[in-house]
Amino acid sequence: MHEQLEQLKQKYKNVPIPNELDFVVKKALKQKKKKHANIMKSLAAVGVAAILFITGINTSPAFAKALTEVPVVGSLVKVLTFTEFKVDDGTAKADIKVPAITNMENKTLEATLNDKYLEENKKLYNGFKEEMEELKKNGGGHVGVKSDYVIKTDNEQILVVGRYVVNTVGSSSTTFKYDTVDKKNQLLITLPSLFKNDSYISLISENIQEQMRQQMRSDRDKTYWVDGKVDFESFKSIAKDQSFYINNEGKLVISFDKYEVAPGYMGVVEFVIPTDVIADALVSNEYIK
Repeated sequence: MHEQLEQLKQKYKNVPIPNELDFVVKKALKQKKKKHANIMKSLAAVGVAAILFITGINTSPAFAKALTEVPVVGSLVKVLTFTEFKVDDGTAKADIKVPAITNMENKTLEATLNDKYLEENKKLYNGFKEEMEELKKNGGGHVGVKSDYVIKTDNEQILVVGRYVVNTVGSSSTTFKYDTVDKKNQLLITLPSLFKNDSYISLISENIQEQMRQQMRSDRDKTYWVDGKVDFESFKSIAKDQSFYINNEGKLVISFDKYEVAPGYMGVVEFVIPTDVIADALVSNEYIK
């Protein structure tokens, strides 16, 4: 196990990671063995950090309508819900919630994720306001958006926070983003970091294509854009940084947004990848079982 963890550390140091999170992962690796000498001091520090964080949000009139604590994830790590705002005037509706992770030992990772969640929803809210104003100028219309989050995985090692956005007017669209966090080692897991090289892209893509075919054969109500059966380009490959998470059973799950690989009625679709398909490409079995 120790050798596998050391191998994982080397992989995390070498694999390309999104710029905004690169420094977070590096710092997490340096801090992974750091333990709190005094648990009460740690909790006090978390309390101060939470107060500062909430105060910062409350300085903006668009935010901080409510604060609700949801069940504990892990022994110390918690997720808080900031209900930024809720608009309902008949023609314009917005219901946007923001997750905030607290009680992580790696405060750099915690702050970076929380800042990202806030920025995502600020952008969403500003877009909603702009669209609402534009509709008013043009005689009125309907606009709606809903943003929330789910805890997809919560066990001793893995925490997965999924955030989704639904445009609720007209031809609705749904997008999902996930953050998969190693709670033990206090680092963010990216899809490329799980594998030795880029071979995982073709391995996973081919398996998903086969799952699509099998599902369509066994269920006539299911439709996927595969094998050139549509007038536009069929699904051929996942992206290098395709949306993913690790479930409670330690399986890799690949996610596609609504309309990405199937008609809208299929919604957001997910594929659980059999571990034996990707076993030889994995850095180790630390996460994927």
